[in-house]
Amino acid sequence: MRKSMIVTIAALLISGAAQLSAQGIVVYKTDGTKVYFPAEEVEKVGTYDYGENPQPEPGTGETKTYTANGVSFTMIGVEGGTFQMGATSEQGNDAFDWEKPTHQVTVSSFSIGLTEVTQALWYAVMGQKPTTDGNQWSSTYGLGDNRPAYYVSWNDCQEFITKLNQITGQQFRLPTEAEWEFAARGGTKSKGYKYSGSNTVGDVAWYSDNSSETHEVATKQANELGIYDMSGNVWEWCSDWYGYYGSSAQTNPTGPTSGSRRVGRGGGWNGGAGHCRVSIRGSGTPDDRDDNLGLRLAL
Repeated sequence: MRKSMIVTIAALLISGAAQLSAQGIVVYKTDGTKVYFPAEEVEKVGTYDYGENPQPEPGTGETKTYTANGVSFTMIGVEGGTFQMGATSEQGNDAFDWEKPTHQVTVSSFSIGLTEVTQALWYAVMGQKPTTDGNQWSSTYGLGDNRPAYYVSWNDCQEFITKLNQITGQQFRLPTEAEWEFAARGGTKSKGYKYSGSNTVGDVAWYSDNSSETHEVATKQANELGIYDMSGNVWEWCSDWYGYYGSSAQTNPTGPTSGSRRVGRGGGWNGGAGHCRVSIRGSGTPDDRDDNLGLRLAL
C-alpha cells in the first residue's frame, strides 16, 4: 500500500518547508533532500500529497529514480525554454532539406530519460524480448541488461509504456520531437554543439566508425544537461507523426494530426556521423523494427 501524508500548502509555505513555482511546488524534507510535485497534482482544496512518487524538479537537472519489477531507471528534469529547431548554422552542409526551415520553438518543462530504455527494463516490463519475423536481441547486435532495447516498433513502445505506467502509477510517454531536440541540444544550457554534447562525434556517440553493434548506455560523454546517448547507439522513437517543418514560431508542437510514419531521432550504431547530429530527422511506419531502433522515455 502506498504510504503518504496529506498536508496543507499553507502549512508548508509558512514553515519554510516548501516553495511555489510556476511549475509546481518544491518540498524540502528533514533529511536535507527535496522533492518536486507538478502543479496539476496540487488539489484544489489546498492540500498536498507528500507521498512516494514525486517527479524530478524541472529546470534543476534533478534526477528521480523509478523501479519497475525490480529494475531501476532514472529521469532528469529539463527546464523549458525557447530555441531554434532544425538546420541551425553549426549543422553546415550536412543538413538535409527536411531539417529546414529553421524555426523558433518554445517547450514547457518536462522530464526525460537519462539514457535509452535498456534491455533489462524492457524485459522487466514486457516479460519477453521483442520478436517478429525472427528478429530479436542477439550477440550480433548487442545483448546485455545495460544495452539499449532495440527491434522495437512505435506500436511496441506504446504497449510497453502502457504496462510501465500500470506498474509505476506514472504517466510516462515518448518525447515529442521538439522536446527531444531541445534536450539533445542541451536545453537552456546549450553550447551550440553539432552533436549532443560535443562537436567531436566520437566523444558522445557510438556510430559506424567506432561500432559494429549496440553498446551499454551511458558509456560516452553526457551532454550539457547530463543526458547520455542522444547521438548514436540507437535511433529513438518520438511521439509525433512525421511531417515537414513550417517557418512560424510554435509552442509545444506535437507534429501533424495524422500521417503514415512516426519520427525517429538521434542516429544509431551503424550510421555515419551525419546521422548523429542534433537536428537529424528519421521516420518509420509505426510497425517498423530494426537493429538500431529503440526509445527514450519522457514524463
